[in-house]
Amino acid sequence: MIYAYNPEHVGDTLLVIAADFKGQPVTYERKYNITQIKNSDGTIVGWNFFQLSDILTLEETGQVYPTKEQIAILNQQLHLSGFEEELPLEEAPKFVVGYVKTCVPHPDSDHLSITETEVDNGEALQIVCGAANIRQGLKVVVAKPGAMMPDGLLIWPGVLRGVESFGMICSAAELHVPNETGKKGILELPDTAVTGTPFTPGK
Repeated sequence: MIYAYNPEHVGDTLLVIAADFKGQPVTYERKYNITQIKNSDGTIVGWNFFQLSDILTLEETGQVYPTKEQIAILNQQLHLSGFEEELPLEEAPKFVVGYVKTCVPHPDSDHLSITETEVDNGEALQIVCGAANIRQGLKVVVAKPGAMMPDGLLIWPGVLRGVESFGMICSAAELHVPNETGKKGILELPDTAVTGTPFTPGK
C-alpha cells in the first residue's frame, strides 16, 4: 500500500495505491470526495481522497506514512461515504539499508545479477540488479516493494528475464542524494551502515 501526497503538482488529493494495475483498464466509483479505483477483475487498485485538508493535515509530501490516528480518520471518511473497505496502517519503512549476502550472474543476461539481499533482522529479498558494481558483501539502499521513488516510479515485485525480483537496489541518482564517491552504479554505503535502518531519499 502506497500513500502519496503532492499538493503542488497533484492538488489537495491523497493518492492511495493498493496494487499494481499493470496497465489494465480500470473503473472508477466516486462517492462524495472519495474515488475507488478497480481493475478489470474487480480488484481494488487505489483510492483518491480529494480535498484532503478538509479532514486532516499532512506535513510531508511525496510518499507519506499516515499515523494510526490519521488512518482512522481516512477509514471513517470511507465509511461515511458509503464504502465498506478499510485502509491499513503502513509503518514499516520502504527504503532501508540492505546487505548483499549473495550475488550471482543472471543465467540469461550478460549484465544482470541475482542477489539475495538482507533488509532487516534476517529477512532477505531476491533482487535482480543491473549495476556493474553490485557484488557480495556490499551495504546498499534497497527500495522494497511498495516504495515510491523520488521521480514517482513505483516499486512492485516483478520478473526480469525470467527471474523474480522483489525490490530495487538504488543508485544515488535514483535516490536524489549526493554521490560523494562519484562512482557510477548503485550507491555503496560504508560497512558501518546498519542493515534494516531506514533511509530517507532526497536527503
